[in-house]
Amino acid sequence: MEVLGQLIKRAFEIRNFPEKVKNVRRDRLKEQKKVLRKLLFKAQFTQIAEDHSFIKILANEDFVTQFQKKVPTFDYQSIYAKYWYRLLNGDQFVTWPGKVKYFALSSGTSEAASKYIPVTSAMLKGIQKASIRQMVTMVNYNFPLDFYNKGMLMIGGSTHLNYNGKYYEGDLSGITAKKIPFWFQHWYKPGKVIARTTEWNKKLDEIVAAAPSWDIGVIVGVPAWVQIILEKIIDRYKLKTIHDLWPNLSIYVHSGVSVKPYLKTFEKLFGKEVYYIESYLASEGYIAYKTRPEATGMEMITDNGIFYEFVPFNNDNFDEDGNILPNANAVWLKDVEEGVEYALLMTTNAGAWRYLIGDTIIFTNKQKAEIQITGRTKQFLSVCGEHLSLDNLSRAVEILQNETDVEICEFTVFAEPWDNLFGHRWFIGTDQPLDSEKAAKVLDEALSVLNDDYRVERLEAIRNVAVEVLPCEVFYKYMEKKGKLGAANKFPRVLKGERISDWLNYLNELGIRK
Repeated sequence: MEVLGQLIKRAFEIRNFPEKVKNVRRDRLKEQKKVLRKLLFKAQFTQIAEDHSFIKILANEDFVTQFQKKVPTFDYQSIYAKYWYRLLNGDQFVTWPGKVKYFALSSGTSEAASKYIPVTSAMLKGIQKASIRQMVTMVNYNFPLDFYNKGMLMIGGSTHLNYNGKYYEGDLSGITAKKIPFWFQHWYKPGKVIARTTEWNKKLDEIVAAAPSWDIGVIVGVPAWVQIILEKIIDRYKLKTIHDLWPNLSIYVHSGVSVKPYLKTFEKLFGKEVYYIESYLASEGYIAYKTRPEATGMEMITDNGIFYEFVPFNNDNFDEDGNILPNANAVWLKDVEEGVEYALLMTTNAGAWRYLIGDTIIFTNKQKAEIQITGRTKQFLSVCGEHLSLDNLSRAVEILQNETDVEICEFTVFAEPWDNLFGHRWFIGTDQPLDSEKAAKVLDEALSVLNDDYRVERLEAIRNVAVEVLPCEVFYKYMEKKGKLGAANKFPRVLKGERISDWLNYLNELGIRK
């Protein structure tokens, strides 16, 4: 097996060498222009191309600007209503050549109904290419040769797909599983049989039962569900840390939400240092991943079938509910600035065109196209101008953990009327004692430091900050009740509209509210 490890590492180093050179000399603007030109050319005989004159756009020397002028921005509701509903009916050449055979079901954390995101063969090839690139970057961490023989535990949704006679639908992880290379089966855990399990609790039990037979080096998954699995394994086998069972576990690849609120818990679950590597794989495509240990952000994949645009996330471009305005000003990579919060638009080889995926980001390194995810366009708290992003909220909870030495599993917050003005009500999930008044004070003080707008509004319009402490199980059972139990789902950090009353009714049914 050591010979296999040597071959793998050598292959990785050979593959990675051009990447190191390209990182110095590559022209990301040229890459993005090439991607957009190819996308427009490939789609030139589709309905959306006819509607928005793709041929004329391609004929213009400044085709990027022409593209932005002639093609409107879309969110899911608008592109579905005009184009994507036809894909579900089997229509071809609507937003991409050919027939769409796969749809990824995605509701994120802000929408109640599932979204049907088209997945094409070109998109799947791009995801596979990006995944291999990310694996290659492991050589930058200088692990011993035998590390490259260790298993990779991927905690995703079920790989089972539903077929209705016209198309397959399911989790993106299930669709991409069909494209896993044969040579990767040696490392892939929990394996095809367990991965196909549709019932989350059953899958959890099967993973825990099989855990002693694996030698895991890498774990991939959403923090909350990875935490649950590790806790169950440790409890089942009476371990002190997960490294008692998996001594070679060295990398945790996380995505979906900020890992910061979970770090304190993971420190106790791990028995030695583990590298945290962030990746950015959305239902619409593979966007970015961390390429070097010292980086503060993830490097965007600029040459792999996705053209990116960036809309400053402010009142000029979005309404108070986080909906993009018709005249929103979008820039492409050439004109972005570091430290500015942008909503992300994507044009992809799956037939998404200037599509608002709902995430907000900032650039930490423009030259290397490195970004950090800051939140969601509809997952922010700003009832009176406090403009709290998910990054602000997650950082405040991290500070709360550090100051109270309490492990927090989940949290959510909403704005409520208070003395003719406003208040913020937090719900903190933990199985340890936590004084609610102290927690409110720590969160309030932390946000006042993190966000100038909040500090101002706290003096004027936000008259109360309250915390209710709940057992972790309360959050998990709510997700189960909503049919969102499992590795691909995330608890909403900010509650708005009907979700507030739904959450409060649920707590009242349990009889646990004060």
